[in-house]
Amino acid sequence: MTLMDFLLEPLSYDFMVRALVTTVVAAVVCAVLSCWLVLIGWSLLGDAVSHAVLPGVVLAYLLGLPFGIGAVVFGFLAVGLIGAIRSTSRIKEDAVIGIVFTTLFALGLVLISVVPSQTDLNHIIFGNILGISQSDQLQIGVLAAVALVLLLFKRRDLTLYAFDPVHAHAIGLSPRRLGGLLLGVLALTAVVALQVVGVILVVAMLIIPGATAYLLTDRFTRMLVIAPALSATSSVVGIYLSYWLDAASGGLVVVTQGVTFALVHLFGPRRGLVSTYLASWSRRAVANG
Repeated sequence: MTLMDFLLEPLSYDFMVRALVTTVVAAVVCAVLSCWLVLIGWSLLGDAVSHAVLPGVVLAYLLGLPFGIGAVVFGFLAVGLIGAIRSTSRIKEDAVIGIVFTTLFALGLVLISVVPSQTDLNHIIFGNILGISQSDQLQIGVLAAVALVLLLFKRRDLTLYAFDPVHAHAIGLSPRRLGGLLLGVLALTAVVALQVVGVILVVAMLIIPGATAYLLTDRFTRMLVIAPALSATSSVVGIYLSYWLDAASGGLVVVTQGVTFALVHLFGPRRGLVSTYLASWSRRAVANG
């Protein structure tokens, strides 16, 4: 088999083309958002929102509505509940997040268990990108575009909020509103990634790209380029591997992103463990003559 056959054969199937396009779209918007999540330290919150949308998805299917509607509603519901409990109780934020997302996720599992047997919703948990329809692709594209436009339009304010919310407040910005905007975009983005990798692995697409880019640069503007580039590349590689290995597409997309992070962590030019060790060894060798 030639390299061209390896690259072109999967593209002869419409479902593979849809999978590639949709995965890259989801990967890009998740990666852009992940840059802010990593800087602010909202990894657990991303996990919470991505799991909390499950009951909304199940209810949408039961009512015959697009799953995105139910997911968005419950995504915002989770964000609202976390904020309300945090502001009206002594419970710390990490505990509140754990309470809300585990309860809503468990509710989703209960709803799945009572859905008629002919309705299979397991792909919502584990992802089913190869079975995506044109209507699903359109829905994901619209939600991704809305989330990306909001992030890019408010990128300066959101970046200042991430680095120094006190200064943002001093110059007339509202940290509370900016935080709410970011949470809203998080809910939309979780819905975008849901169809690609499923509820369980959404958090990986929301965290790994930003964390990888953070190891490669100190400049946030470069992070916003590096993260989506790495994420999109990993997604394409993951989809191709899933075709040739006949394995789970969403799982391989995330595994590829995880391997990319591991390689950067070990061999990154500035902070990689191996690179740092070799540079230190070289300096000691020069000093010792």
